[in-house]
Amino acid sequence: MITEKLAEYAEMTEEALERYIPDMECLQRSVIEAVRYSLKAGGKRIRPALVMEFCRVCGGEPETALPVACAIEMMHTFSLIHDDLPCMDNDDMRRGKPSCHKAFGEANALLAGDALAILPAEIIAGAALKGTLSQTAALKIIALLGRQAGIFGMIGGQVIDTENVGKMLDTAVMLEMYRMKTGALLEFCCRAGCIAAEAGAAAQLAAGSYGQRLGLAFQIVDDILDVTADEKRLGKPVGSDAESGKFTYVGAVGLDNARSEAKRLTKEAEKYLDEFEDNEFLIGLTEMLLKRDY
Repeated sequence: MITEKLAEYAEMTEEALERYIPDMECLQRSVIEAVRYSLKAGGKRIRPALVMEFCRVCGGEPETALPVACAIEMMHTFSLIHDDLPCMDNDDMRRGKPSCHKAFGEANALLAGDALAILPAEIIAGAALKGTLSQTAALKIIALLGRQAGIFGMIGGQVIDTENVGKMLDTAVMLEMYRMKTGALLEFCCRAGCIAAEAGAAAQLAAGSYGQRLGLAFQIVDDILDVTADEKRLGKPVGSDAESGKFTYVGAVGLDNARSEAKRLTKEAEKYLDEFEDNEFLIGLTEMLLKRDY
């Protein structure tokens, strides 16, 4: 059931992304190709699924939240493109394929990332103008996305990460970095789905608390996979964090303790799902993300 529903949400997202950024002949085709290449590079589409599912469990239709689901996938993809650039992590591979800057050049990759950072606000506002999303919900979601993706969220976390390459971080600082860099967008997905369904404050608070803990567990599992995963399934070289001088949670506490903490955070996250009826998919997805091997 979990994989089937996740695939259904992924298909909805793929079809909508194709409508938002169609393949077309124009003078700026090169950057459109770079955008489409990165958006269609695979991935689990976890973030869109969270947006649409939280909308559903709050009484809304998943289709209502579909523009928001596409918007967050664009924002996430922007972060991946820029993370891979030579000035950041300098990664040549992403999801088993050449990184955007390797496939299209550094300038086009930079601009493709910029485009994907700008498009989300246009898409969410457009949904409100068409009446598929309430204007109040759209304003709240755009404001939330700006905060969660900006200097107090994803970008702020990336700055902390970049400025501390080669340094041994205190675990509290590291977890705060993870909360911002990875957890902020996952928290957005959960809260935004509730907002799209016009759910109340209690639902939004529970969803956000769930998303925060899910984000921490997700990043710790990523750290574990950087040490233990099969390189072909992971889609990038194993051990890349250590090679680039990044000090991870696994490096700080050891593999066994990292696994225990990821499990603890997952169980803590699941407790917040008690706020929602018909939460079987969310619980199953949470467990699946803990046990994933790529």
